[in-house]
Order: sequence, then C-alpha cells, then structure tokens
Amino acid sequence: MRVISVNVGKVVDAPWAGKTGRTAIDKAPVLDRVEVRPEGVAGDGRGDLVNHGGGDHAVYAYAREDYDWWEAELRRGLRDGRFGENLTTEGLDVNGAVLGERWRVGSAVLEVSGPRVPCVVFRNWMDEPGWVRRFTEAGRPGAYLRVVETGELGAGDGVRIVHRPRDGVTVAEAFRAFHGDKELLRRVLAVPGRSAFWDDVADRVLGAAR
Repeated sequence: MRVISVNVGKVVDAPWAGKTGRTAIDKAPVLDRVEVRPEGVAGDGRGDLVNHGGGDHAVYAYAREDYDWWEAELRRGLRDGRFGENLTTEGLDVNGAVLGERWRVGSAVLEVSGPRVPCVVFRNWMDEPGWVRRFTEAGRPGAYLRVVETGELGAGDGVRIVHRPRDGVTVAEAFRAFHGDKELLRRVLAVPGRSAFWDDVADRVLGAAR
C-alpha cells in the first residue's frame, strides 16, 4: 500500500465553478516531499472554503484502482489528480477504509473522516453526461482525511494502517448513508469523534425520527 502521487492545485477563476466562480480542483503531481498541516497539504488551494474547507476535509485520497475502473467505464484516460485528490494511492482499499481509521504516511498520521460527495464543480469539471448520478451509483467516492499528526510525505511513501476501529462504518457505507440509507446513517451517528457534518445529514434524512 503506497502513495503513487501527491497532488496540489492553485485557486483559479472559473465561471463554471458554481456560486464562488473559483476552484482548485485541477491538481497536478508534485515531485518534492510536502508538508501536511492541520488544514491540508502545503501549496494546495481551496476555492470554496465553506464546503471544502475545515479539518475534516484536510486531505482527499483516491485509489488508482478506482481510476482504472473509471477509465474502462468512460473510455478515456484519467491522470492522477484528475478527481481533485491530494493523494493517489495504490494497493489500498480506500472505499473500504473505516471512519476513524488512521494511516501513517511519511511522518504524518491521517484519519479517515468521510466520503467525498460530488458537487457542481466536480460535475462541470468532468464534463460527462449524468456525472453526479454515475459517480454516486458507482460507490467509489474516495476518502476525506483529517490530520492527526503533522509531518511530511511524498510519492512512493508507504501507507500503514496504525488503527482501525472494530465494527466500524466504511467510506462506501457512509456514502450510502449520505444518500438516504437510514440504517447506515444511524451507525455513522454512533461513530466516536464523527464529523459534525453528519448532524446536518441526519436532519435531512431522519428528520423527527432521529
């Protein structure tokens, strides 16, 4: 299990990027080792700090194996960083990772906090018919991570799972919970240290039955 690419992007003006009109989704690999801070990877911009900022969304990881699956589906090449991820991994089941699971990458420790939820920027960036629906149905969202211990990392670093909660909720299951699976959502709400984001999801999905 390793990181094959570390990717960062600069904020640019983009008329297609929703209400903010700015995005840093176009991320490209960096060759040097980079610092990982509580707010994310050094040198990586955020065009929408309301929806994509904060410690629970500090780092985004996506698996090369899932890219390979998408290349067959879309019949086009997809370079590392195309989905806007900071870490492109190999040999790691990112969607099978458990909320609260911790990875040591380089000298940093990262904790899985939840799935990536597709937005209008991602839809417009990919320019694929029905992209949000297709991405959702595929159930390969990739994982957001928070920074537990700051440090440095780079392409080629191994990923070592240093803690995995027992009987936890996987990233893929949390993605389904976001999209209305009430049983899974109740399990997410019981996860220690879960993101406050899930309270808003619970209000939407469970309402008075929460």
